[in-house]
Amino acid sequence: MTKIEDDVEATARIEAALYSAGRPLSIEEIIRASGTESRTKTLALLATIEKKTRTAFKAIEVAVLPDGAYVFQLKPEFNDVVRRFASKPILPKATLKTLSYIAYMQPVSSKQLVETRGTGVYSQLKELRQLDFIAHQNVGRLKIYTTTAKFQKYFGISGDTDILKQMLFKKKKPVMPQIMPQQP
Repeated sequence: MTKIEDDVEATARIEAALYSAGRPLSIEEIIRASGTESRTKTLALLATIEKKTRTAFKAIEVAVLPDGAYVFQLKPEFNDVVRRFASKPILPKATLKTLSYIAYMQPVSSKQLVETRGTGVYSQLKELRQLDFIAHQNVGRLKIYTTTAKFQKYFGISGDTDILKQMLFKKKKPVMPQIMPQQP
């Protein structure tokens, strides 16, 4: 591949890569996309793109994830607005529920998944494995499922499973009913 010297073309190539990827890109992937072969130059171009994005768009951002990957995304506060206009979700609702259950309960056994989500879970697990959002280990005759790094990267979540659970589900205190004392 020929080295790209023109900053305008290198910038356009980075924008195209971030826009079309639909997932976070590592700095190495962005360097390859830019064609500059220079980490310093690519980081400078990324900073320019981030600045232009902040001034030109109100709902879209170039975000840097904790692992150093970059993603072109909708700002989180606009998710509810866009939900009704989004074309097709990546996963059907039932599969997404299974994925969120695995994320919250991990590690979780296939037996527990079938008991909770029903026998349709087998096709959902197959789809989630194909997307590399979950992985499993065989323990005897059971399979134990957990989420993968790709799942965390795709959904912009990082950290251990406890942090993941806190981000997925805000813990709420249970509401205790008020019991009135009986009159004698």
